[in-house]
Amino acid sequence: MARILLALVAALALVAGAAQAQRVNLLCSPDLAWCEALGPAFTEATGIPLDFIRVSSQDALARIRAEAANPVFDVWFGGTGDPHLIAMREGIAEMYIPTVWDELIPELKSVINEEYIPLYAGAIGFVVNEEALGGAPLPRTWRDLTDPAYRGLIAMPDPTSSGTAYTTLATLIQIFGEDEAFELLEDIHLNIAQYTSSGAAPGQLAGRGEVAIAVQFMHDGVKFAAQGFPLTTYAPEEGVGYEIGGITLIANAPNRDAAIEFIEWALTPEAQAIAGQQGESYQIQSNMNTEQHPLAPDFDEINLIEYDFDRWGDPEVRDRILTRWLNEIFPIPR
Repeated sequence: MARILLALVAALALVAGAAQAQRVNLLCSPDLAWCEALGPAFTEATGIPLDFIRVSSQDALARIRAEAANPVFDVWFGGTGDPHLIAMREGIAEMYIPTVWDELIPELKSVINEEYIPLYAGAIGFVVNEEALGGAPLPRTWRDLTDPAYRGLIAMPDPTSSGTAYTTLATLIQIFGEDEAFELLEDIHLNIAQYTSSGAAPGQLAGRGEVAIAVQFMHDGVKFAAQGFPLTTYAPEEGVGYEIGGITLIANAPNRDAAIEFIEWALTPEAQAIAGQQGESYQIQSNMNTEQHPLAPDFDEINLIEYDFDRWGDPEVRDRILTRWLNEIFPIPR
């Protein structure tokens, strides 16, 4: 009897230990405030602890690649869709179909061929501090950004670390063709004051008046304007590309069950509302039942290009374009 009791106690201890070990380790690519708001809300809803690190999309992909043989993280939350698609195609992420799949906006699923889980959508645009323009006119087109009047007045993210910047490169190539787009990028480069590692950081520089023009996702510009910075956000006339941010189960996740529970929770209207209510992030959320924040840019009022997610989610295409930018644009003295 004593041996049986000891065995039962040991078994219960193992079960308790396994339950206690379950947690979610999150790679989080949206704005830091949104990332910080996720953990307490998820733990309150499920009792499962959550830890995260905030990392840009391209750096997140690089980390998942590097740790593929022994994953540290369970879920990749947010960030531009192209690297999520690449992670799926490379087999370092696992396609999980959530129970709310049929509640997700059909257009978001269809344009990515249902290859990953859409979490939100956002469009590229200009975020401008008119007070910092110093008399220069408002830029209305992509070509306007090459005007020498904007020398030292533009900030944009670094394409090698930021999914926002990669989406921008892909946008310009789809509008102008590759060679002409790189000619534009060379001329814009001469006006760049700073390339940032984070996709949202250019808007902060513009808000403080350190630059006048930020090239980034429009919802980030709206956020900074809502915080009181003197910013105007709009899309250039030739059109803009857009992201469909993803939420991805990392292949061989160490806490797979908890990771799935997080994904299910994160796609509910209650969890998606955290973006605007607590995280100050104003993307269009993917669940049809989520009440969109009134500050979220309206896609019906934006000239969106037919962004080719399939092509720009190809690892070879991505690596070639980033290598060309590194070799031909970044070394040019400014």
